[in-house]
Amino acid sequence: MFQHSNQRYEGVNFGTQDLRYGELISCTFHRCSFSNGSLNEITSSNCRFIECHFRGALLNGSIHKESAFENCIFNGANLFVSKFIECKMTGSDFTGSNMDGITIYQGDWSYTNLRHTKLVKQDLRRVKFYEADLSGADLEKADLRDCDLTMTILTKAKLQGADVRGAKMEGVNFKTFEITGMRMDREQSVLFSLSHGAKVN
Repeated sequence: MFQHSNQRYEGVNFGTQDLRYGELISCTFHRCSFSNGSLNEITSSNCRFIECHFRGALLNGSIHKESAFENCIFNGANLFVSKFIECKMTGSDFTGSNMDGITIYQGDWSYTNLRHTKLVKQDLRRVKFYEADLSGADLEKADLRDCDLTMTILTKAKLQGADVRGAKMEGVNFKTFEITGMRMDREQSVLFSLSHGAKVN
């Protein structure tokens, strides 16, 4: 177990280091690599990771509070039962990552690549997914109430039983996914009708 606080790192390769069970407080990492690294059960709070690589990294059981992961690469990373609490994840890529059992509490996930991710039955209330790519994602029975889904790509996403009431959905192409069983409010029903060419008075 180690603890780093108020440190700044640039271009450092942490991939070969054992970072399990460590604690990071108010640290900044710029263009650092954690690829294939062991970060199991690590905790970060008020940290900033800018353009960092987490390819194939083990982050299972990790907890992140009010940290920022901006334009980071998580391709093939293991995020099993990890927690992201009020984090800023803008522009990050999660292609091929394991997100089973993940906890996402609020936060900003705008412009993220979440294609084909499994988020079944997840509580995603009030998360900002502005212009995120959720195409092919499995969101069955997910709670998306009060989310910002403005311009979000939901092509072929599975939304059966999902609850999107109160979510902002302007600019969403309703023609690209099935809405069967999805819980919508009146405003979203209007947007759905408009996207299919209806005239709503």
